[in-house]
Amino acid sequence: MEHDDDMERVASAALSEAVPPVRPAGVPPEAVPIHAIDLEAHGVGRRPEGKVVFVEGALPGEWAEVRVTRRKPQWEAAEAVAIHRPSPLRVTPRCPHFGLHAGACGGCKMQHIDPGAQVAIKQRALEDNLQRLGKVRPQRMLPAIAGPAWGYRWRARLAVRHVPRKGTVLVGFHERKSRYVADMDTCAVLPPPVSALLQPLRTLIMGLHARERCPQIELACGEGVTALVLRHLEPLDEHDRDLLRAFAAAHPQAAIQWWLQPAGPDSVHRLDAHDGTPPLAYALPEFGIHMPYRPTDFTQVNPHINRVLVARALRLLEVRRDERVIDWFCGLGNFTLPLATQAGAVLGVEGSEALVQRARDNWAHNQQRRGGLAPTAFVARNLFAMTPEQLVADGVAQRWLIDPPREGALALVKALADTVQAARAGGSWPAAGSGAAWQPPTRIVYVSCNPATLARDAGLLVHQAGYRCSAAGVVNMFPHTAHVESIAVFDRVGA
Repeated sequence: MEHDDDMERVASAALSEAVPPVRPAGVPPEAVPIHAIDLEAHGVGRRPEGKVVFVEGALPGEWAEVRVTRRKPQWEAAEAVAIHRPSPLRVTPRCPHFGLHAGACGGCKMQHIDPGAQVAIKQRALEDNLQRLGKVRPQRMLPAIAGPAWGYRWRARLAVRHVPRKGTVLVGFHERKSRYVADMDTCAVLPPPVSALLQPLRTLIMGLHARERCPQIELACGEGVTALVLRHLEPLDEHDRDLLRAFAAAHPQAAIQWWLQPAGPDSVHRLDAHDGTPPLAYALPEFGIHMPYRPTDFTQVNPHINRVLVARALRLLEVRRDERVIDWFCGLGNFTLPLATQAGAVLGVEGSEALVQRARDNWAHNQQRRGGLAPTAFVARNLFAMTPEQLVADGVAQRWLIDPPREGALALVKALADTVQAARAGGSWPAAGSGAAWQPPTRIVYVSCNPATLARDAGLLVHQAGYRCSAAGVVNMFPHTAHVESIAVFDRVGA
């Protein structure tokens, strides 16, 4: 498994480190010294005989008494049962459902770590992945993008489960290392008005005739509205529909907008199209952009960080009015529409026809609102099957923005590298669709949600496509979790 491979790598590095520290007076002989921390927030320690131990709940500089949960030849996984010499990085978790206790919520991994230290851990993980997997060292590290540590999560998928033997319904995230739903009545990373709905939602679902067949509520907050998408595996009768309406009326501060999902994502529809709530949307005020969307569309979880991320990406891209830009994996147009306020022409490419249509609608919506957007085309294409021929057919663009899912942009980056190498071998660039010679972009800004696939793609860009990694830095989109978002800049050597 991928996580096991990461543990083997960390364990190998730990085994090569220096002699363990001297045990302080008063620390029991069975306590393990912790000298590092991995991205999953496991303290990394080493027993006297040299075996590496990954300890949940332990931090660097501490000594931990542990309970082993898994054994491998080179390493062990364990939980801390007692901590000696607590680290100055340790803080009191805000959420009562966080921890190692039975039934603890599995939504967060790092609430016991100072938020600034969390960002430093993620920055180290980014640098480590770039150097180890991509053999790439950025020329400079960008300051981390960070924001509110609490109440930031405007999107979430809440599990729902009726538990007859307890006479209750559970609504929330899954328990740590379990498929059971955590028994939680608050959540510190959800917006406070939404956290306050968790207990009332339990009562609501308990009253539904269809409570056994409602496994999930998807949350999407917009500006002035809270969309709740109820997944139901049998039709809702009028009694249940009336309960949903009454729930929304009883919580006006949340401006609840009910959506129903009887089947797949395409089946999602409003319970009442004219319920008085505003359309679901978010804003990018620095660019005058207003983005309507559906609650099941992909949007960033953290709107505060998204605004800063979009602004930084465009500053790093340094687009001019006479340049053409391609936004790969453009989605709804989160980067495309701001780019259209600065560039001469923009092409947005996305794999989903539905999202492409939504992006076109958003471009027209913003053109009508503010005018002045550059000519922008959107096309649907499988970017995981990109070829050099298709790349050249898309024409010359001086700047690229790449924002792929966790799988990264391997096919796209490989198509670029193959085209560059073929031109080197043949002595000329291929003809683009207009008949002019195709040229690779002079600058690429790559926004990543997986440091491992970013590192892999960075290796291709640097070692095969003729780019240097000018800068990179982390984006703390998900405080208190192990998720690492990042941004990197690649400049064409000699451009």
